[in-house]
Amino acid sequence: MSFLAARRNRTSRASGSGSSGFTARSARRVGYAAALLPASVVTLGAVAAGRSDRARAWWARVDEQDPAVGSATRQPGAGRLFAHALVCVPLGLLALIPVGIEVLFVLRGVFYGLVDQGPYDHSWGGPTMAGAWIVHFLVGLPFAAAGLGALRLLDRLHSRLAGRLWGRRVGAGPVLALLACAVAGVVLVDAWVHQL
Repeated sequence: MSFLAARRNRTSRASGSGSSGFTARSARRVGYAAALLPASVVTLGAVAAGRSDRARAWWARVDEQDPAVGSATRQPGAGRLFAHALVCVPLGLLALIPVGIEVLFVLRGVFYGLVDQGPYDHSWGGPTMAGAWIVHFLVGLPFAAAGLGALRLLDRLHSRLAGRLWGRRVGAGPVLALLACAVAGVVLVDAWVHQL
């Protein structure tokens, strides 16, 4: 019975209680996805330094696992933590792309008039600063939304891959999705660098 109650609590937390709960949880999940690369590097260092307990506690919070529930066999050891951190490095590198999109939106959309001092004769929405600022903000909105969506999808992929860390079976689907995303990320970054 306690297993079902714990699962029901986790499910109700996942669905959120109203729109504000969903928004706060989604923002937290996006933040975790944005922090995958530094978290992976810190985990590798913590495991190497013999501090697996700290890394385990952080990943339990990220994966919404209750460390008190379940047996000791479900608790990941140093080897599984190290392997999980290695798998999360490519995910963290991929997360840099949508994080960069969000930074560009803030700099070139929200603060456009402060970053670009003009003249605005040939800018989108010019020749006035207000017109250029509004157009750059509106053009950046869908890209910012897509960046947040990509971070949320990377978080979902990480959640699927993290199943192995907590003793659950992980099929080939998430691993293939990680490989496909990694290849797509390399192609996107290469194309973007060459167009500069």
